[in-house]
Amino acid sequence: MTLTETTPMTDAEDRPLKPALLRGWRMRCPNCGAGPMLRGYLKVRDACPVCGEELHHHRADDGPAYLTILIVGHLLAPLLLFTYMKWRPEPLVMAVGFTIGTVALSLYLLPRLKGALVALQWAHRMHGFGAPAPVTEGRDD
Repeated sequence: MTLTETTPMTDAEDRPLKPALLRGWRMRCPNCGAGPMLRGYLKVRDACPVCGEELHHHRADDGPAYLTILIVGHLLAPLLLFTYMKWRPEPLVMAVGFTIGTVALSLYLLPRLKGALVALQWAHRMHGFGAPAPVTEGRDD
C-alpha cells in the first residue's frame, strides 16, 4: 500500500516514520496529513478535525525548545565567526543582525520541531498513541 497525503492509517498497520515526520514538520496530522495538528502557535489539538485521530497523548514538553536551541546555535555560531573573520562589522551591527536572525530562525523552527516530535511519538506508538482503549471491568453500560 502506498501512502498518500490523505490516506489515514488504521491501528493494525505499521506506522512508517518518514511520512509521519514530514507531516509533523508541516504541522499536519501524522495520521492523515490533511488536518492541522496545532491550534495557535504551539498548542496541539486534542484530535485531528479531519480524521479524528487523538493527538492529546503527546508529551513534547521541552523537547522542541531544546532542539531549536541546538539547531540555531549550531547554525549561527559558525556563521557568526565567519562573518566576524571575513568582514569585521561594527559590533552593534553584528549584534542586531544576529539577534534578528536568531529570533526569526527560532520562531520558524519551534512549531515545526514540535509537530515532528509529536509525529515521532505517534509513529512509535509512544505515550498512549495507538494503545487499545482501557477496559472498564464491572460496568454494565
